[in-house]
Amino acid sequence: MRSWTENDVSTNGIRLHYQRGEAHAKPALVLLHGITDSGLCWAPVAQDLAGDYDVIMVDARGHGQSDAPTSGYAAHDHAADVIGLLDALNLDRPALLGHSMGATTAAAVASTVPDRVACVLLEDPPWRLASEANTPEQNEAFAAQWRADVLEQKAKSREELIAGMRGRWPEAELGPWADAKRQVSPHVMGFVTAPALDWSHAVVHISAPLLLITGATAIVGDEVAQEVLRRAPNAQRAHIAGAGHNIRRDQFAAYMVAVRAFLREHAGQPFR
Repeated sequence: MRSWTENDVSTNGIRLHYQRGEAHAKPALVLLHGITDSGLCWAPVAQDLAGDYDVIMVDARGHGQSDAPTSGYAAHDHAADVIGLLDALNLDRPALLGHSMGATTAAAVASTVPDRVACVLLEDPPWRLASEANTPEQNEAFAAQWRADVLEQKAKSREELIAGMRGRWPEAELGPWADAKRQVSPHVMGFVTAPALDWSHAVVHISAPLLLITGATAIVGDEVAQEVLRRAPNAQRAHIAGAGHNIRRDQFAAYMVAVRAFLREHAGQPFR
C-alpha cells in the first residue's frame, strides 16, 4: 500500500507488527483482524478511511509479520498486546474496529481499559449463548481440524489460494487473504482452545459507544445481539443484509456506510 509505513512495537513480551497511514493528526482507528487473517486484510477498509482517520492495521500475535510464541493466545493475551500498542504509539482514545477474533480482542480491551477507547465496532464476534457454546472437547477437535487446514493452506502457492477464492469476494480482498494464510502460525489455534471471553460480562464494562455489526448468516444471531444491546451501556446494532461472517467482504458498501456513520459521530468529526 502506497503512503503507508510499517513498523514494530514491543508489547507484552513479543514483537507486534503494524501498518499505519499518514494522517497522524486525525482521530486514531485501530483495526484488529480475525483468526488466520492479518492486518493487511483490512486494506480495502483502511484505504477508504485513510483520508479521515489515523488508521493502524495490526498483525495479531502468530499472524502476519508479528512474533508467534507457542502459547498466549487467549483473548486477554491479545488484549494485553493491543493495550501495549496503544502505549507504545501514544494513541489517545482511539476507535477500535475488530472482526471475529479481533472483535473479541476489541471488546476485551474496551472492557479492561474503558477510559482508553473512544468507541468500539465489533464485526460478527464469535459469540454464542452459553447454552450453545462448545464443550472443551469440541473446541479441541475443531482446533485440530482447523490446524490441519492451516498447514494445508500454507503448503499452497499464493496463486492457488487466490484461484480457490476468486468470485467469492472482491478481487482486492484476495491477495491479502492469501498472503495471511501463508504467514499464519498453527499456534494461533490456542485462541480456539483457550477459555473464551465471557462476552456477556465484558460488554457490561464497555462504557464507550459500541456498534455491533451483524449479518444475515453470520455467527451472532438475534438472541446474542439483543443480549449485547441489553447489557452494554451504550450499544447499537447495524444489521447488514446478504452478509455472512465476513460482513465487509460480502457487502462492502453497506458495511462502510454503517462504519463511517458511527465513526463520524463517536470517533471525532473527520477533517475535511
